[in-house]
Amino acid sequence: MQTLNQHTSSQFETLCQATQAEQQDLVSIPIIGQALQGEISLENYIEFLTQAYHHVKHTVPLMMLTGSKIAEQDEWLRLLMAEYIEEELGHEKWILNDIAACGGDKQKVVQGEPAFATEMMVAFAYDSINRIDPLCFLGMVHVLEGTSVQLATNAANKIKESLNLPQKAFSYLISHGDLDIDHQKFFEDLVNRLDDKQLAVVIKSCKRFYQLYGNIFRGIAA
Repeated sequence: MQTLNQHTSSQFETLCQATQAEQQDLVSIPIIGQALQGEISLENYIEFLTQAYHHVKHTVPLMMLTGSKIAEQDEWLRLLMAEYIEEELGHEKWILNDIAACGGDKQKVVQGEPAFATEMMVAFAYDSINRIDPLCFLGMVHVLEGTSVQLATNAANKIKESLNLPQKAFSYLISHGDLDIDHQKFFEDLVNRLDDKQLAVVIKSCKRFYQLYGNIFRGIAA
């Protein structure tokens, strides 16, 4: 992945600081703490993967929509969306393989419907790109990838140990954990090229997506 030229070193830090309260609300959801302690059931882990499938399968279409809506003067951002697409292709299939490795029925997941909270997050993603600004998608990216880098590998190791599951049941979590740090750095460099008006759009979107993503976890716990 190419390295971007940064014209400021503070925009990403501003994004993180402006959304810190929402980020803390997300990570304080009890089921996330339980996962980090390896204290969730197999059923809950499969449900997490099921909901992940139902939103991850929209990642590439959302990126394509975002790219189509970006203004001509921001062509550099459209090119980066194209690069993102190449990296995200097929990730939903990893999740289905993880579900199968846990003993779940991946075909049932494919044919099933998402939980309401998952459907609402996906719906807002499409709506905000179309109705508000294509940069709203970057708020979703920050929430999903930032949370994964921070938590996914630790959670995978603990759940694997407590549920005695094979390594192949964690391809999604592990691939979006420590191994995704380079991807997160790429996103950080991207944000550092945004002007203040663009950054404000991402911050507002990010706050919304922290709440929407948190609702998915709250639903799993329920």
